[in-house]
Formats: sequence, structure tokens, C-alpha cells
Amino acid sequence: MTTVLEKVRAGREAAGERWRGAPRWVRWVLLAAVIAFFYALPNKEFYQWLGPIPTTGSNFGQVLFMMSIYVLLAVGLNIVVGFAGLLDLGYFGFFAVGAYTVAVLTSPSSDLKTVWPWLTVLPIGVALALVSGVLLGLPTLRLRGDYLAIVTLGFAEMIRLTATSAGFLRGQRGFNQIPHPPGEHADGTPIFGVLDARPYYWLVLTLIILVVLGVRNLTRSRVGRAWISIREDEDAAQLMGVPTFKFKLWAFASGAAIGGLAGVLFAGKQNFVNNQSFELLNSIIILAAVILGGSGNILGAIVGGGLAYYLIERFRGVELFGIELYEYRFMFFGLCLIVMMIYRPQGLIANRRRAAEFKDRRKEVIVGG
Repeated sequence: MTTVLEKVRAGREAAGERWRGAPRWVRWVLLAAVIAFFYALPNKEFYQWLGPIPTTGSNFGQVLFMMSIYVLLAVGLNIVVGFAGLLDLGYFGFFAVGAYTVAVLTSPSSDLKTVWPWLTVLPIGVALALVSGVLLGLPTLRLRGDYLAIVTLGFAEMIRLTATSAGFLRGQRGFNQIPHPPGEHADGTPIFGVLDARPYYWLVLTLIILVVLGVRNLTRSRVGRAWISIREDEDAAQLMGVPTFKFKLWAFASGAAIGGLAGVLFAGKQNFVNNQSFELLNSIIILAAVILGGSGNILGAIVGGGLAYYLIERFRGVELFGIELYEYRFMFFGLCLIVMMIYRPQGLIANRRRAAEFKDRRKEVIVGG
């Protein structure tokens, strides 16, 4: 078993070296091909050739849309957890802020007399999520580790309980008739309808590309270097003159804005929002997705976010010996995480710095043993 794992690890490292050593134009061509693949993926004429990969018990277009939402959330949380090293267990609260902003301002069932257009509310939802991230970070980011995790967990529960008990947020009744994104075909029919999830998937996919470009540029700037120094050793970074509180607040605000964007897009597709949509389990799954893909790596967050939802949804409609496997989906997901933590603790696509750290720790364990 060890020999097989070593061969796989060696092959992966060799492939990584070839990728980094390839000419820039080759990498751009391959990247364009991958993006084209994902744009073509929801078309039945295309995915019917992928064998058992498409889900059988649910609409594959809807699954792809939710996978893209989870990818967007994982990219946002990766800023907080992966780059800045801040353990956030309440990230789904920012998602709820974005979704409820759209619901309250655009739904005819809300208490407001004026119904706002969806496109106008989009930046408002993102801005309110960003502000909520700043408001949460100001009193709490002086905490570290488990203490910060407990506070962020309390924030997510506070949002959920407010959605349950506050009259204007309508609890389980929720908000219906939330408008879809605007846009029409040449014949006047709406692009974003009720049954076809593909336009929503393409919209979120486009926004993921833009968000990834922004995050990539940010992490390669002075801000990104400050985040990494805080993650590695906050005390040393502070002694070297890095304003750690300021940059941790930057990370919280950036991640919260992306989470709010995902919430806005989710509400625009689902047409209905209530307090049952924002359970604590969702925050845990997004955090697990970041760890599964590779904390501190944008590509790892993308892979982890999509794979986390896919692994859960893949069991819908699948039976084994008369047992509906979908009822045990979280057990299978948990087993996958356990196996990953044993054989690949740095994630599927690890950050090179983190991979080196885990490699050094393994050597220390072997030598110490």
C-alpha cells in the first residue's frame, strides 16, 4: 500500500513540475480547454458521454448549480482559513445575509411596500455581507484558535435564530416569489426561468472566474503576503511590523463579501428562502470542502467545494441491497474525510508550502519513532 501511495505521489509531483515548466501559452490553452469543458458540462448531449459521473437521482443541471455555489463559498472561506489561518465555523452566516437581503428587498411577500429590482439588490447584498464581516471581526479578531472558532460559530447561530424569531424575516414561512436575474432571449422569453438551471450555472461559473482572478491577484500582492505571514506565525509577523489586525479584518471582509454574493445568487435561483436553508451543518461542510481540496490553494478550494457537494448528492436515488444510500450520505462523506486525513492531510491539491510542512512533519515522526 505504501509503495502504491509513493508512486502516486511521485507521479503527481512530476506532473506538477511539468505544468510549472511548460510554456505560458501551453498553460493558457489547457486552462481555456478546461473552462470550455465546464461551460459545456450541463448540456445533456455532452455529459451523457461521461458514464457514471452525472447524478442519476436528481437534475444534473441543478446539481451543477449547487456545486458552483459551494465552489464560490469555498473560495471565499479559503481566504479566511487557508490564507490568513483564521478558523471560521460560521461562514454560512454571511451566505444567509446575502440571501435574506435579496429576499427582504425583492420579494412581494416581505413587509416592505417597495419591491426592488434583483440587479439593484445584488451589490447591496454583497455590501451588507462585507459590513457584517467587518462588524464581526472588529471585536473578535483579537482572539485566536478555538476561541475565534467558538465566536464565529455563535455568529452563524445568531443569524439562524434571528431568521427564526424575527417577524420581518418570517421564520419557516420564508419569502417566496423572489425574482430571478434579468435577461431575455431574442424571442422575449426569460433567460433565467424556473425549470432550467443551466443559465444560473453559467452565471455563477462566470462569476467564479472573475472572483478567482481577483483573489489570485490579491494573494500575490502585499495583502496576500501579510496573510501568509499571519498564518505561519502571527507573533513574528507583528514583531516584523505587519499590522496583523488590519489584514485579518481584510480577510474576514473579503471572505464575507464572496459568501454574500453566493447567497444572493442562491436566492435568485431558488425563488424561496426561509430559516431552514442556513443550518450549521452547511458551515461545517464548506470548511471540510476547503480542507478536502487543499487549504491555502485556490485550485484546491475549487476542487474541494465542487467535490463536497457532489459526494453528498451522488447517492440520491442509489440503492444497495434495498437500502437508500442517500440517507447515509453524510456517513460516506465523513469516511472520505477520514481517509483523506490519514493518507493526504494536506488536501487533494495542496499548497506547496503546506505540502513541504507536512513532509517535514512526517520525517520528524519517522525519525522520532
